[in-house]
Amino acid sequence: MMEKMNRRQVVALGLTGVAFGGFALHAGRLHAAGAGEATVPGYGPLLPDPAGILDLPRGFSYSVVSSLGDLMDDGNVMPGAFDGMGCFALDDRRIALVRNHELKSDDFARGPAGTKGLMTPQAFDRRPDGAALPGGTSTTIIDAKTLQVEQQYLSLAGTIRNCAGGTTPWGSWLTCEEDVTRPDQDENVSRDHGWVFEVPAAHHGLVDPVPLTGLGRFRHEAACVDPATDIVYLTEDRDEGLFYRFLPNVRGKLSEGGRLQALALIDGPSDTRNWEESLAAGQEFTPGVWAKTRWIDLEGTDSPDDDLRLRGAKAGATLFARGEGLWFGRGELYFCCTSGGAAGLGQVMCYRPSSNEGDRYEKDAPGTLQIFVESTDKALFNYGDNLTVAPNGHLIVCEDQYTDVVDNHLRGITPDGGLYPLARLRLQAELAGACFSPDGLTLFVNLYGPGKTLAIRGPW
Repeated sequence: MMEKMNRRQVVALGLTGVAFGGFALHAGRLHAAGAGEATVPGYGPLLPDPAGILDLPRGFSYSVVSSLGDLMDDGNVMPGAFDGMGCFALDDRRIALVRNHELKSDDFARGPAGTKGLMTPQAFDRRPDGAALPGGTSTTIIDAKTLQVEQQYLSLAGTIRNCAGGTTPWGSWLTCEEDVTRPDQDENVSRDHGWVFEVPAAHHGLVDPVPLTGLGRFRHEAACVDPATDIVYLTEDRDEGLFYRFLPNVRGKLSEGGRLQALALIDGPSDTRNWEESLAAGQEFTPGVWAKTRWIDLEGTDSPDDDLRLRGAKAGATLFARGEGLWFGRGELYFCCTSGGAAGLGQVMCYRPSSNEGDRYEKDAPGTLQIFVESTDKALFNYGDNLTVAPNGHLIVCEDQYTDVVDNHLRGITPDGGLYPLARLRLQAELAGACFSPDGLTLFVNLYGPGKTLAIRGPW
């Protein structure tokens, strides 16, 4: 059981925190004082890993589930660039991990069939010789108790830079392309990219690669679905990105179309980034302060000129600094803004949907948004990317630092905003794809390069 800190302690340690699942702690902008590696004890100090991969607290351990180059059951090899990932219960014994591979259009060497390329009719896009573009997803079937791998296979082919995504309540993975390349921009590309695709977790083999065009064409990062409404929320990895939602025409059937909207603050700034230029323009968004929201309908969401965010902002939508990981918790959702904040070290936003989210009465009780965490010290939190909500209500955030030498951690964040290190990656790589098994006993996480999926167990 985690030890919690009161508001005064949090203020003294320079961290802004509020609410998981109905708790609330309101604070103003805070600055680091006597900063260290944690503001709460967490699970204790991290112990050096003899294998030199991942340091964990006492009582925790990891095992390697999948690795780049593994021979899969479909005859292909496990592709590289492990990124976002979701975990699903298939039955009372087996679980499925659906994993993104963030491969560029020419990165065939780390693709599922090497430089010769994968020849399959079930690919969204192909280079001129017919080989599928190397991005997509793989699925790994695991015994939930023993963590023994039973099957591995490709589940989506022919896409580009599948970055993050999100799980759906109906058992599928939404995989997002963080790339808006068009055919006239790349000799390997014959179709427009920048879409979201759906991969049912129980489907064996390659899915029919149908882009969910209603969810818009932009540099997608992550998605999550409110189980109460089936509304899809989406982040955009741009310096001047927007935060989107998709109102489906038919619940659970995203291919049937719907309305795409962008968030705007009613009683807050039009810019949440808190960068120097934002503050100079009087656009400060104070951490810990809740702001009421409204949603703006967007037109031309296929955006051939990649200007959806620009048109949305012109219509009044609020700006965010590189929206990345996104996860739905207990009646509220959280997303990282990787380079947001006055120090440029990252923010975590919290959005609480309206009790009338998406219907005509929403304006009577609008949703609210706040900065849950804004880092002022890289030793505490530095460039948060993918994230998930743990069974105990804590956030688990993957760091992805943009420096020549990186020191990436898994960071835990308590319901009242306390930060602690959960793991330290000893390799020069990004952590990504954190997600828990349905029983809450195992945390899965990806090492982007060299390409590994780890299963972490301990006294959660």
